Amino acid sequence: MADQVIRRAPGRGRFITFEGGEGSGKSTQIKRLSDRLEAAHLHTIITREPGGSPGAEIIRHLVLSGMGKLLGAEAETLLFAAARDDHVRSVILPALAQGTWVLCDRFFDSTRAYQSRVGHVAPALVNAMTRVTIGDLKPDLTIILDVPVEVGLQRAAARRGSGAPDRFEAEDVKFHQALRDAYRDIANAEPERCVVIDANADVNTVAAKVWTVLRDRFFVNASNSVPA
Repeated sequence: MADQVIRRAPGRGRFITFEGGEGSGKSTQIKRLSDRLEAAHLHTIITREPGGSPGAEIIRHLVLSGMGKLLGAEAETLLFAAARDDHVRSVILPALAQGTWVLCDRFFDSTRAYQSRVGHVAPALVNAMTRVTIGDLKPDLTIILDVPVEVGLQRAAARRGSGAPDRFEAEDVKFHQALRDAYRDIANAEPERCVVIDANADVNTVAAKVWTVLRDRFFVNASNSVPA
């Protein structure tokens, strides 16, 4: 059944973030969700971290090339914070103010998982940088796509083909398992914001699960036309 038009009073847009390990399918599912929301007459933008704005994209290149790792865990975390500050101020906040739904591939949970939990950067440092870069901004919903580590790494390898693995894809299995555990812990600590979805399935099945979560969270109890 085709989606119905969603009639929602103009105002702040929704901020939806997607998290998960390497090869979990975030970019694919974000595109699927954007297409469905646009079909329902809700304007969306797709963005990502690190990156999403001109300044942040420069930092993304530095980080994924491995330069940040050479500088040390704390310095690498500062690079992520600088990228996020530019991204939030120049892209995310203006879009939300215009009523646009912002769909972001990674956000501050990635820093908590990759740099703090797995990289052992002091939580106090990560929390301080989070306060500076995003203030009171939090996602309205965080979708955590969960796949077994071996499956995710196989997908990532297939995606890059003959290209070299990036800074994080090149880490060992122990790193990626710790990352998966970190995301599960984040979801358990904040169940009102985070939803874990089993992404070890075909693309259509995962997309249907994502849509059900979004529909139930934002539309079922509203006086709107609810999409199917």
